[in-house]
Amino acid sequence: MSLQDTTPALLRKASRWLPWMGLIAVLATVSRSAAGTHPQPWFERHLVGMEVGPTGAQFGGGKHAPDYARNFNGRDIVRRCVEANAEYLVLWVRDGEFTFHNSKLLPKPAGLGDRDVLREAADEARRHQLPLLVYCQLQYPAHELRQHPDWKARDAAGKPIDHLVCFHSPYTNVVKQLLAEMLPYGIAGFHLDMVDQGFGPPHGCWCDRCQALFQAEHGRPMPTGVNWEDENWDRMLRFRYATSDRFEKMLTDYVRSLDPQATVDFNYHGNPPFSWEIGQTPVVHAGNGDFVTGEAGLWAFGALTASFNAAWYRAATPGKPFQVAIQRGVRMYHDQTTRPLNDMRWEMFTLLAHGAFVTMIDKTAYDGWLDPVAYTRFGELLGEARAKRAQFGQTPVREVGIYFSARTRDWIGRDKPATYYQSVQGAHKACVYEHLGFGFVFDEALSLEALQQFPVVCLPNATIVSEREVDLFRRYVEGGGKLLITGQSGQFDRMGRPLGTSTLEGLIGAGVKRRLEGADNWMRFSTSSIPGSGTMLFADSPEGEAARRRALHAQNVAFAPAALRPGPADWPFLVRGPATIYEPTTAASVGDLLDSHRAALANPEGYNADWPLSARQVVGPAVLINALGKGTVLTFAGSPDFATASEHHIVEARKLFAHAVRLLHPNPRVRISAPANVEAVVTDDPAARTLRVHLIAYNATPQTTPAKDRPYVLPGLIEETPMFRASLEFPGGLKSAKALNPSTQLKKRGQRVDLVVEDIHEIIQCRY
Repeated sequence: MSLQDTTPALLRKASRWLPWMGLIAVLATVSRSAAGTHPQPWFERHLVGMEVGPTGAQFGGGKHAPDYARNFNGRDIVRRCVEANAEYLVLWVRDGEFTFHNSKLLPKPAGLGDRDVLREAADEARRHQLPLLVYCQLQYPAHELRQHPDWKARDAAGKPIDHLVCFHSPYTNVVKQLLAEMLPYGIAGFHLDMVDQGFGPPHGCWCDRCQALFQAEHGRPMPTGVNWEDENWDRMLRFRYATSDRFEKMLTDYVRSLDPQATVDFNYHGNPPFSWEIGQTPVVHAGNGDFVTGEAGLWAFGALTASFNAAWYRAATPGKPFQVAIQRGVRMYHDQTTRPLNDMRWEMFTLLAHGAFVTMIDKTAYDGWLDPVAYTRFGELLGEARAKRAQFGQTPVREVGIYFSARTRDWIGRDKPATYYQSVQGAHKACVYEHLGFGFVFDEALSLEALQQFPVVCLPNATIVSEREVDLFRRYVEGGGKLLITGQSGQFDRMGRPLGTSTLEGLIGAGVKRRLEGADNWMRFSTSSIPGSGTMLFADSPEGEAARRRALHAQNVAFAPAALRPGPADWPFLVRGPATIYEPTTAASVGDLLDSHRAALANPEGYNADWPLSARQVVGPAVLINALGKGTVLTFAGSPDFATASEHHIVEARKLFAHAVRLLHPNPRVRISAPANVEAVVTDDPAARTLRVHLIAYNATPQTTPAKDRPYVLPGLIEETPMFRASLEFPGGLKSAKALNPSTQLKKRGQRVDLVVEDIHEIIQCRY
């Protein structure tokens, strides 16, 4: 049965979107007639598209069955994607073994015969005025490396790394020639996947070319291997980052020299869980193309990755569009399964709500066959996204800026970056579960303006903080900003060596007595509060304003134990993660930090180190609150962010983090109450005086014990639409509110909106 044969049934299933389908068709016709002359590039006009490529080339080592990719047909792919409401197509044309066009440089799969898949697709795409992008794999050129083994990257001992290419080798000329072969087909641009230098050991490249270039640039030989105690290793990291940066810029410039209208984007890996091994940093390597492209990947990175990565890409390339690729397979790109529609809807609308444009990846069957059920679901998914187009792309409303230090990633995380990432990811997780708008701030691009975008900036265990960063944080706080510090922030030098103090002491208002060695730390907030809230003054003089701020600070301190406490009074609860014993100077102390009975053991790490022991005794304050200028610094002696992402997480650690944000920022534009599995994204359209509140529900099915790798249970799939209650409160006032879905129950009571939602995605439009 063809896709056309299923259309009536498809539309019946999607009856709620039926009124929009005619509009989509009209818009598509207008778009196609104007393609090629539109003043905006394709990636600024389009919201959703497809990437289609065969699967299996990477597993065969050049030896494949005759029917490999035999049915991979460019004309059929374009037609199916157009029918599935795709606004652009990324066609897989070159992988590590083959190319799918008539090339003088690389072979085609034998099953294609004389066919040129790129020509088929380009001719058909031109008929539909569909932007056609070429996927070109860069990093694992198996065919070329068999022919030119001297192009392989080499480890520190000089041994070839068989799967990695050196980006200073003549391979760069082959890539240029390939791109030059493809451009005359009339394509819109290239997706280049990807510029990486390995996902782990052995690390490269120590080839003669790289050694000579390093010597020329740094005036000394390369280090003899990975050595975090060697100052020269810092130069080696910079050399690696510069290598990737040069290669990307070279390709971008080359394509633009041939066709200034052709776009270039790279598959980016400057975000967690990737580290220095890849050869990318968060900001530098996000900006070398026309836009950044990243991946979500529930099966690889977890369900929270969708919102984390979207916000990350936005921050890494401010003001530019950003693309996120998702996939239809259940477990990985190359499996032949298809996710339920609601599972794909959850991921799609999470990304769109956060401002991304989204590409759905279809890895075809081994022979290139297109699964009709998958394309039926794509049609519904992409059609719904296009129908909701006007609801996306507004300015995000954010409360918390999560600070990310690439220096800490490298020199504290080193070969185990998860030890640092866990605090960053835990801060994000707490924001999502507690419905706090968030974004990211990077040390690579730190400025006062970047900090001032957020009412609260969180430093999640940012252990390496330079004097320049400290100065900017101080200016941010003195101007009225609120700084939230956790863990052992500022307590290591630029090479990852421990300091006896913290570079942040002046902001924290406390000195470091010592760092706790173990991670099984506890906190307690008693019913007693610090007296002396003072009198609230409102004089219209500088002295009166200063007194008012002092009084507000005193009141915050007085209320802090009750405001921060996430559980019963006098109850010690586990806050697993890095911790510090502080001695207050100008800061007020709140609550108790307790160590565990591990501290009394003769060999603390030798006694079941992976499991926390119970609380033992108070060793210092749990929280410090310091007034500075017009702002406030709240410092956790422990790490509720790390704890929230740990295997020993408890709800109270997450609540503690959220309560601290609310203490610092008590009056958000909208206060959202919803289940923890419902993510809320708030955007603002000032011209229309409208806030949009996107509610996206993650509703996976439960799973059983896995057949292998117990206890790591893979998540279930979202099959059914959930029903949930939510409420929205608008301290600044609310004129009206309406839901996009007709099925949503909405009641407005003054400045409060109560909701009952029965869907994966809902948008509440709120006039103010």
